[in-house]
Amino acid sequence: MASNVDNVKVEISVVLGRSVIPMHQLLRMGRGAVIELDSHQDDPVTILANDKPVARGEIQIQGEKIAVSVVDLLKGYDNT
Repeated sequence: MASNVDNVKVEISVVLGRSVIPMHQLLRMGRGAVIELDSHQDDPVTILANDKPVARGEIQIQGEKIAVSVVDLLKGYDNT
């Protein structure tokens, strides 16, 4: 019996950086607030599949679109 992966859903997330701030500060933030992250513009990003890190990537900006280019699969996820 052949398996069909067309119906398998995977949530993909990209982590640009992290920040630790007090809850009271977070609750006071409004629309347009800026949260400073611990990374820089050219730092690699972490790509998550269902909240599990699977790859590293680079941010690509093409006009008004933002994309992520996979540059390295993390150990355990490289099927080659």
